[in-house]
Formats: sequence, C-alpha cells, structure tokens
Amino acid sequence: MKITYLIIGFAIIAITGCSSSRNTAVQKDQLGLIDKALSNAVSQYKILMTTVPEGRMPHSYQNNKIRAVRPTGWTAGFYPGTLLNLYKATGDKKLFEEALREIVVMDSVQFFTDHHDLGFMMYCSYGTLNSISPKEAYKKILVNSAESLIKRYSPVVKSIRSWGKIDDDNEFTVIVDNMMNLEMLMWASKATGNPKYRNIAVAHANTTLQNHFRADNSSYHVVAYNPKTGAVMQKRTAQGAQDESAWARGQAWGLYGFTMMYRETGDKRYFEQAKKIAAFILSHPNLPKDKIPYWDFNAPDIPNATRDASSGAKIASALLELSGFTNGSLSKQYYNEASEMLKSLASPHYTAAIGSNGGFILMHSVSNLRRGVEVDVPLTYADYYFIEALMRLKKKIRS
Repeated sequence: MKITYLIIGFAIIAITGCSSSRNTAVQKDQLGLIDKALSNAVSQYKILMTTVPEGRMPHSYQNNKIRAVRPTGWTAGFYPGTLLNLYKATGDKKLFEEALREIVVMDSVQFFTDHHDLGFMMYCSYGTLNSISPKEAYKKILVNSAESLIKRYSPVVKSIRSWGKIDDDNEFTVIVDNMMNLEMLMWASKATGNPKYRNIAVAHANTTLQNHFRADNSSYHVVAYNPKTGAVMQKRTAQGAQDESAWARGQAWGLYGFTMMYRETGDKRYFEQAKKIAAFILSHPNLPKDKIPYWDFNAPDIPNATRDASSGAKIASALLELSGFTNGSLSKQYYNEASEMLKSLASPHYTAAIGSNGGFILMHSVSNLRRGVEVDVPLTYADYYFIEALMRLKKKIRS
C-alpha cells in the first residue's frame, strides 16, 4: 500500500512539474511578446513625436498625413497618456519629457463643459501623469475637470448629458461611452473627500444599467431621455450598423466601464453586468477566430466587414482587470481570451512596421463607418488601450 501511495505521489509531482514547466514557458513567451510590442511602440512614438502640430494632439493618420485635433477634441488626452504609459513601462525619459511638453496644451480643458468627454481628455492625460508624479497642481486640474463634468449632470434624469447644450429642453442624450468618464469622478471623491462626485458617478452608472442594455446584454449606443421627466424617449445608434445592432466599441465601453465601477464601489450589480457583457462578446458567433471584433457584431457584410482593433484593445484590457475579480475557470477564460487578443494585435497584421503608419502603433481601427469617417485607419485611443492592456498582462504574469 505504501509503495502504491509513493507511486501516486511521484506521479502527481511529475504531472504538476510538467504543468508548471509548460506554464513557465507560456509566460516567458508572453513576456517576450509584450517586451517586443512595447519596444516597437516606443520606436513608433518617437517618430510620431516629430510630426505633432503645435497646439494640437495626433488623432489618426490618413492619406500620408497626421490628422490632429484641438485640445477640446475627445481624443486629445490619449497621446500624452500613451507617452506616459510607455515611459512607465520602459523608463524611456524622452517619452516623459515629450508628455510634459505636450500635456500643457490640455490645461484649459479643465473648464470645458461643451460635451461629456473630460474623463477621456483629462483623466487619460493628467490622471496618468498624476499617478506617476503626483503634484498639487495636477490634482487641482483634475478636480476642476471633475467639477466641469458634473455640470452636465441632471438630478431628474440621474445621468450626465453626453451631447448637446446643458440647458437643452428637447432631448437629454446619453451614450454608453459616457461610462468611461466616471473613473475621474470616483478619483475626485477620494482625492477631495467630497462624496458628490462619487454619488453622481454611481447614479449615472445605475441609470445606464437600467436603460442601456438589451435582454442579450448587448448595449444600445444612444439613449435619449426627456430632460423634464427623465423618461426614456428613444433608444438608437449614432455609429453602429443599426439601432438594434451591437456596435463593437460600445460593447467595449460598457465592459470596461462596469468593470471599473465594480473596482471602485464593490457593487455586485456592476460585477454581474460586466460578466454578462463579457459573455455576450466572447460567445458571440460573429467574434472572429483571432478575437478582434468586426466594427459591429451585426455588420451586414460579415465576414468581409472591417475589423476594429481599438475595440479589441479595450476589451482585452477590461478582461484582464475582470479576470482579477473572478476565480477558477472564468478567471482563466478572461485571461486567456485577453492574451489571445493581444497576441493578435501584436502580430504584423495589426501592428504597423516601424517607420510606417505615421508613427501610430496599431492599424485597422474604425471611428464611424456609418458616416464613412476614419475607416480602417490608426486611431490614438487604439494605441492607448493596447499599451494599457500590455502593461496589465505583464503585471499579471509577474504577480
């Protein structure tokens, strides 16, 4: 009997040892892929640095020209944010110096109230900078930005107005993208000790949870409310294939936003919603084998529809965070799916060769195919979330 137990024991040790060796080999390969992708990204952004117009931020590259936006453009904060994350990941001081030089262009945006995207513009830029090099001046800018954002909040609708004038009495428009601006509000409450920012973020998330999702847990892009009563007037799309279709970037925003809100609040409703959105995405019959979504999960020309690398990057980043909140097979699934997405994005099919693509990292993203705007091009937010996802994966491997 003792001999039998010894044999079983040695067998278990041998199997465990082989499994451990395989896991170590996989992780070594993943780290190699990550380091190469980050190195390529640094090389690309050092090229991009030389072409940024004064007073503007790079947004895309089309027809052999950089397309740049004003500081009030919703994507303006991603360029300095990506530089800062690359600096954090690699220690290259030239990137940090460039970020400091460019980020001051964003200073006036802290008082901007014309649309809801201050979280993108200011938290992805100054929020990232403050996390690396905390200063009272940066904190003040971020708190002012949060204060500007909540001016668009309606206690009647219990949401932050995405588009349109603050005092528009005809329609109160909220898009699912707005979930991404709540992280700055959660930060502001912690930084100031004032719960009002958090309360507004929670109210907005709850209203989105109630009204933006279909029975299959896909999300509408736009919900229009009556500003006087808070009643839902219409559910539609602005950038998806149809009103009832699942616009890929919208699903990514929802997944990322509710995962973040669970991290910040511990509210299990947000956790459950994030898992439901993840299940919708990962089990969808139209998710390609390489895991990079078509621009819309219901695009009429699948399998010839254009891919959206930006959605893939955001989904991968969100799944990696969500995997840390789950256990067992579900955690492993999220981790593995995110790893596959990043492997695809880091391949030559999506990652541009050094010296090409105007200095942007990823190719094949879509801004607004419905209107024929920026289709199958590099986009600054694709790069931002790709780098963030790579850093998250690297941290998980090393933890």
